[in-house]
Amino acid sequence: MTEEARQRLIKGSPLTEEMKNQIIGNTQESEEEIVLNISLRPKRLSEFVGHKEIADNLKISVQAAKQRKEPLEHVLLSGPPGLGKTSLAHIIAHEMNSKITATSGPAIERAGDLIGILTNLDKGDILFIDEIHRLSKVVEEFLYPAMESFQIDFVIDKGPYAKTIKFNLKAFTLVGATTRTGLLAAPLRSRFGIFYNLDFYAVEDLTRIIKHSSKILGIEVEQDAAEEIARRARGTPRIANRLLRRIRDYAQVARIDKINMQIATTALNELGIDQAGLDEIDRKVLKLILESYGGGPVGVESLAASLNEEVDTIADTVEPYLLKAGYLKRTSRGRTATKLAFAHFGLKYNKEKQEELF
Repeated sequence: MTEEARQRLIKGSPLTEEMKNQIIGNTQESEEEIVLNISLRPKRLSEFVGHKEIADNLKISVQAAKQRKEPLEHVLLSGPPGLGKTSLAHIIAHEMNSKITATSGPAIERAGDLIGILTNLDKGDILFIDEIHRLSKVVEEFLYPAMESFQIDFVIDKGPYAKTIKFNLKAFTLVGATTRTGLLAAPLRSRFGIFYNLDFYAVEDLTRIIKHSSKILGIEVEQDAAEEIARRARGTPRIANRLLRRIRDYAQVARIDKINMQIATTALNELGIDQAGLDEIDRKVLKLILESYGGGPVGVESLAASLNEEVDTIADTVEPYLLKAGYLKRTSRGRTATKLAFAHFGLKYNKEKQEELF
C-alpha cells in the first residue's frame, strides 16, 4: 500500500479505485479463508453465542442421550444461511464424542451413494446433510427406514426375479440443515425428533462473536468498532466474520495494530456495506422494485430475471434479511417495498398507492 493510501485510510478519506483494488483484491473466499472460517466456529455449546434457549435445550438432550448411552435423536436445523447450522452439527458431534460425516443434499445423487455413507457409520456417529431439502425423491425414500429402524431395503434384479435385501445399520444420528423448511417432504420432516429454527442474531450477540473472533485472528478491535461491524453484518455471524477479515486486511496493509471506529467505518464503506448493512445486491433488488416497479408488487422470478441472478439467490440470501429488517413485504401479488425502503434511498413514499396493494 502506498503512503498516500495509508494516510487516506487513517483519516477516513475515500480511496481511489486503484487503491481499493490493491487492498480488497478478489472478494471471493479462498480455500484458506474457508478453513479459517471453520477455525472461528465454536466447538462446544458453552462457546455458542446467541440462541440461548436452543443451546440450553440441546445441552439437556445431549446429556440425557449420553446418560442412556444412546445416540441423540435425529435433529433438523432450519434458518437462513450463515446462522450456525453447520456449527451446531459439529458441536453436537463434539459434545457426543462422536465422529461426524458431512455431505449435502445435491452431492448424494444416487441411492447407492447414500448406502455407502450409511453402512460406513459406526454406532453413535453423526451424519450431517446440509441443504437436505435438495435430496432427490429416490434418495429421500431410502432415508425413511434408515432413520426409523436403522435398516435399508435394497431391491436387486427386476420383474419376477426381484428380491429385497435388508441392510442393518448401526444406530446413528442424522442432523439435517435446510434454508427452505417448506420444501421438505412431510414424511421426512416427521421423522426428526428435535427441531430448531435459527433466527437472525442481535447486535449484542454479534459484537461478542466479533470480539471473540478478533482474538483468534490476532488483532484488537475496539468496542465501538465491533458494534459498528455487528450493526452492518445483517444479523449473520458468517457475514460478521467475513467483514472482520476484510477490515483486518485494511488494517494490516495500513500497518495499523488496532481497529478503531474510523478504520472500521472507512473499510466498510469502501466494501460497499452501507449503514443499514445492505450490500450491492440488496440495494440492486430494492432499487429495482422502487424505480422500475414503482415500489411493487413484483414476483421473485421477475426480480431474478431482471438482475440476471438465480431465483434461489434472491429467495435464500437476499429476501430473508430484507423481510426481517422491514424493507420488503410479501403479498399475494408479489414483493412490495416498505416505507423504510423508500426512506433509505431518499424517495417519496406514496401512502395511498401502497395502501391500495393490501
